[in-house]
Amino acid sequence: MNINLTLFAQLISFAIFVWFCKNYVWPPIVAAMEERSKKIADGLNAAEKAGQDLEEAHKQVEAQLVEAKVQAAGILDQANKRAAQIVDEAKEQAVVEGQRLKGAARADIEQEVNRAKEQLRSQVASLALVGAEKILEASIDENAHSDIVNKLAANL
Repeated sequence: MNINLTLFAQLISFAIFVWFCKNYVWPPIVAAMEERSKKIADGLNAAEKAGQDLEEAHKQVEAQLVEAKVQAAGILDQANKRAAQIVDEAKEQAVVEGQRLKGAARADIEQEVNRAKEQLRSQVASLALVGAEKILEASIDENAHSDIVNKLAANL
């Protein structure tokens, strides 16, 4: 055996092995590595995008909270204004009702005073007739002298 021939045969078999690996083994390995690299890059991009989306979501939440607080303050302000308006309306109604009741009470008092005056006049007229009857010692017919009694009552 010649060492040159063995060396040459090993060189040819190694070249065939390299060619076989280069054409059939290496491309799937390179493709798998590139696919894995792409997946990793896509995953990193997705994670970065998710982080940005999370930041935007936080900002939107903060903005919505601020807007909600402003709206709540506006609603509270409107409620307070409406409550004050209702209180003012109730006060006005109470004043109007009080004035109406006061006017009705005054009218009732005037009616009672007029009734009392009329009763007093009729009693004074009766007393005057009784007094005049006793003074004259004669019976005075009330129906016949009603004009005199009415004039007397009107003067009182």
